[in-house]
Amino acid sequence: MLIHAVLGFAVLETLVLAALLVAWADRVAGARLLAAFLVGLSLWMVGNELPNWLGPQTEPVAMRLLSTAPFTSALFFHFCTVFCRVDLGRWGVAAAYGLGGVASVVSIILVPGHLIEHRDIGFIAVADPVGTVASMAWVILGIGGVAVLLHALLRARRLGDGQKFRQIAAVTASCLWGLLCLAGYGIAVLDLPIYPFPLLGLPLYSLILVYGILRYGVFVANAWARRALVWTLLLALGAVVLALTPLLPFESRWLGGLAVAASVMALNGPVRRVAERLVYPGGEVSVADLGAWRSALISAETPEALSQQAATLLSARIGTQVEVHIAPLAHTPLPATSAEPHEQPASTPQLVCNPGEQGWHTTLQGWDAAPPGPRHVAELFGTVVAEAAARVDQAQQFAARERERQLQARLAELGALAATVAHDIRNPLNIISMAVATAPGDTRREVADQVARIANLTHDLLDFAKPWKLAPRELDMAAHVRNAALRLPAVTLGPGLTQPLVLQADPRRVDQALTNLLENARIAMASEVAESAAAGGTTTHATHSPVHIDAETTANAVLLHICDAGPGVPDEIRSRLFEPFASRSPGGTGLGLAIVARIMAAHGGSVVLTERPPWSTCFTLRFPLTATQQLP
Repeated sequence: MLIHAVLGFAVLETLVLAALLVAWADRVAGARLLAAFLVGLSLWMVGNELPNWLGPQTEPVAMRLLSTAPFTSALFFHFCTVFCRVDLGRWGVAAAYGLGGVASVVSIILVPGHLIEHRDIGFIAVADPVGTVASMAWVILGIGGVAVLLHALLRARRLGDGQKFRQIAAVTASCLWGLLCLAGYGIAVLDLPIYPFPLLGLPLYSLILVYGILRYGVFVANAWARRALVWTLLLALGAVVLALTPLLPFESRWLGGLAVAASVMALNGPVRRVAERLVYPGGEVSVADLGAWRSALISAETPEALSQQAATLLSARIGTQVEVHIAPLAHTPLPATSAEPHEQPASTPQLVCNPGEQGWHTTLQGWDAAPPGPRHVAELFGTVVAEAAARVDQAQQFAARERERQLQARLAELGALAATVAHDIRNPLNIISMAVATAPGDTRREVADQVARIANLTHDLLDFAKPWKLAPRELDMAAHVRNAALRLPAVTLGPGLTQPLVLQADPRRVDQALTNLLENARIAMASEVAESAAAGGTTTHATHSPVHIDAETTANAVLLHICDAGPGVPDEIRSRLFEPFASRSPGGTGLGLAIVARIMAAHGGSVVLTERPPWSTCFTLRFPLTATQQLP
């Protein structure tokens, strides 16, 4: 019978969809719960059809399979809460599983119903009192799941989250479709004088449910949907032509088959275009679309903002989640631990925008399953993104030049002031030092310390403010670091410094940066030891050396990590740590890290504060393997 073949296909289809959800569990919240629900649904369908497939002697097994329905509804309810991000707490979910589990166990033990024979669908299960109570349990859980979906649907609409709204709407629509299909069993149980045709639509329930969720998360799901829709429309077209062949003035199976084949071949292109427009709406791009995209992207001022806005526009246009990556601008250093966007594996379709010799250009990654329409949209959209990226790049270069001009003006003023102060302060310092020559030893030491501090500040001011250029040459960074580490005791070197690290750098300025960082580490460790001794405790580096230096090489840079186990960097100065006069130690001048940042910028690199447990403080120097070696 047709219904039994359809339900058998529905069981197989539901299990395949459950396997797909398990394979793509990282793309959808609650995917494993939904897969478990689909397995439970297939068990319920097998329970209904087993007597028709193998005979009425399978009634005990069939009834016990039907008894799992309440627990399956509990899985659906739990999936709805996870998918919609509705937090009911541990006890709310536990109550749902408790209700479904108890109802299923009681039904399995007491048997929920018996079989009757129907004229249209053969054997069908009818609920006894136990089955009626169990049915109330799964109905309550089903209503609860739908209520969660409706609540989340209204919330997504209120927040303007179009993608989530469409996903939840698809799940809700699938529930309504499933309820309509189940009405076929109601027709049979009530023995109404009509054919239980709603059961024929049951295979679409799990298909609508799963595709509605994967529609915006898994690109290849849309490609499969497009192919399936094309074949369905072509088969329907062939059936229509076949039905019309008796109207021909001649009767011939060969000519009828030829008419069907010719019709299908002739309409294959239009049918594919119709299917593509249904699955991928908005496949055609007009001049107005290009203007709207340019207007929407013109407000982006940074590559990050441009990436986010472009991804939102393109995803909304083709109806599939797409990632847009804008390569870091040439004058903007990457963080020490970051990777190039286009080097990451593409789990979803990506549009990557990079600078080149002929300007900015875009490439598509992960679009192999896309038909021509969406690819054409993405390619045209990419030209607009490339224009916007060039504009953002130019704007940031102009802003950087303006900042540099202002910085140079301030440095010139600071240099003149520092030179004057240094000249005028030397004689008073010498007089003070000679005046205390006959003072007690403690007084002489205190004055000497303060005079040295003022002298260091003057030296740092002059060095920071005066103009200077790099003198780069080929340098083995590993050997240079090993030599610098000899100046500070209790320093350990990581395995990254055992091999040569050759790059272009100014040895004197690199040595200055290392000296400043190692001196900072020494001061921080001395402060930590003093505070720990005053508190009667032990230092934080009891199990490892107080200062550690290591290096690593990426595709385009050498990373140098200088770490210490001192008290760490206070939160209040983290945001301005590399600005002048921001010091993490009471006796520091506040210029050491500013000078390090300036040296790294001169090399085309950067210095950042990073996290590398168990160290409390770690500075990472990034030396690019190819960069302009000119100080700004």
